[in-house]
Amino acid sequence: MKKRILGQGLEVSELGLGCMGLTYGYGPATEEKQAIVLLQKAYELGITFFDTAEAYSQGYNEEVLGKALKPFRDKVVIATKFGFKNGDAGQGLDSRPERIRQVAENSLKNLQTDYLDLFYQHRVDPKVPIEDVAGTVRDLMNEGKVKHWGLSEAGTATIRKAHGTLPLTALQSEYSMFFREPENEIIPTLEELGIGFVPFSPLGKGFLTGAIDENTQFSKDDFRNIVPKLSAENRKANQALVDLVKEIALEKETTPAQVALAWLLAQKSFTAPIPGTTKIHRLEENVGSINVQLDKNDLSTIKSALENIQIIGAWYPESLLSRTGK
Repeated sequence: MKKRILGQGLEVSELGLGCMGLTYGYGPATEEKQAIVLLQKAYELGITFFDTAEAYSQGYNEEVLGKALKPFRDKVVIATKFGFKNGDAGQGLDSRPERIRQVAENSLKNLQTDYLDLFYQHRVDPKVPIEDVAGTVRDLMNEGKVKHWGLSEAGTATIRKAHGTLPLTALQSEYSMFFREPENEIIPTLEELGIGFVPFSPLGKGFLTGAIDENTQFSKDDFRNIVPKLSAENRKANQALVDLVKEIALEKETTPAQVALAWLLAQKSFTAPIPGTTKIHRLEENVGSINVQLDKNDLSTIKSALENIQIIGAWYPESLLSRTGK
């Protein structure tokens, strides 16, 4: 698999793997042995960029990743995150310096490693100046415990202030054909400052695979139940986008998911999406997207079509939306 360069020279596989769904957010956790098999298969397929967080099952997601990647730790890039009280998103934000340091120590232990390749602030904490956050991360870098740092779902003002204090390697945010808001301000800012972009939910939380429609029933503990854009009514209203992706996939003799990922990979060279999955056949399908070529005509056609499709519904419920773009 080809490599891409994020900010500060960090080299990653052009496609990464978002590990959240293995233990958190999308229904019951995957059985540990099965998760380890999938993670090691991802490495075999050329993925060297893995994304986790303390808040994904309060460290358990990191533990599983640590076990799976231990045989080739020095050949992969592991990103994890701090920023929630007691590692629980439901308890609110906490980026106090002492908490950042505690999370770093916990993550090093959970991941069975001596260093964190990329350490993100999961959400901007308005109670803690970003300069203080950067200062704490700098101390961890000087101690050799952290190599790079980044922000997740931050606004441009915070990105600029953070980068001016301690150069950022990456900004993580949702981005897909289904959610293109980063194109307005975020991506131009990252390009200007030389910061990498790591889009999560590049398949629109599964919607762009074509496997979800208005009749799909999510399990009780699947967080998509509270995403306004993915209500049954809005799935029906947004079906035009899925139909577009399916049409292109038919022309290219590929799958909707591969078209959606190929489109994203074609946007900016400093972008490395991190689709997640719990199934090996979906993992293989996602990796296959790197071989799907969309030429200028294809991209122009898609752009025109997207401009004429109105997406209905918010991307987060109000309670979670208030934590983004700070």
